[in-house]
Amino acid sequence: MAATAVLGVGLLSGCGSSSTSSDTKTITVFAAASLKQSFTQLGTEYEKQHPGVKVSFSFAGSSDLVAQLNNGAPADVFASADQANMDKAVKGGRIKDTPTVFATNTLTIVTPPGNPAHVNSLADLSKPDLRLVVCAPQVPCGAATKKVTGDANVAIKPVSEESSVTDVLAKVTSGQADAGLVYVTDAAGAGNKVQTVNFPESAKAVNSYPIAAVADSKNSGAAKDFVALVTGPDGRKILQQNGFVLP
Repeated sequence: MAATAVLGVGLLSGCGSSSTSSDTKTITVFAAASLKQSFTQLGTEYEKQHPGVKVSFSFAGSSDLVAQLNNGAPADVFASADQANMDKAVKGGRIKDTPTVFATNTLTIVTPPGNPAHVNSLADLSKPDLRLVVCAPQVPCGAATKKVTGDANVAIKPVSEESSVTDVLAKVTSGQADAGLVYVTDAAGAGNKVQTVNFPESAKAVNSYPIAAVADSKNSGAAKDFVALVTGPDGRKILQQNGFVLP
């Protein structure tokens, strides 16, 4: 029983956002799903530049991440796909530093290769039999979808509203949808798994991506170093390579 108790304590002590051992500490970065490819690369670069520090990521829709943060989830850095969700983290007291906008992104239409439903414009998304998938309205890509379709007076009836842009992309690449609205960066990352249909109305909804260290981070120095990497020359280079527009 004593051995079991010691084991239980050991397992519990390993939980949390920023664990430390004799040699290594870990920072946890909450980041919008659309940042997965870029931030995975940045995490590798950060670990090269900061031996002894590991980066653990939690990628999801920004609205889900900020809800977790404001409910007390441990984290060290938060990167949102829009200002509105970052503002919620600030209001909730988890972010106290002034967030820095490090990138912008816009929407594009993706279809399966060959574009079998012949979607060639934003207006085509209103076709009655089209299996369209979009982000839910509370997610940044969903808010952008609502704005561009509303401004263009295009009435859409999606068959599904997803909690993250990567889920929308997955529905298209798996053949479950005829079209989806995702970020330009996600379309680029999918390569030949999708066909892209750009539309001029996307310029009406440009999403800005802010980042900041979490106020109660137990590794605030390392967290701020990660923010500095993202906003610095190395971060800007990787973000641009992945299709983001720099502010």
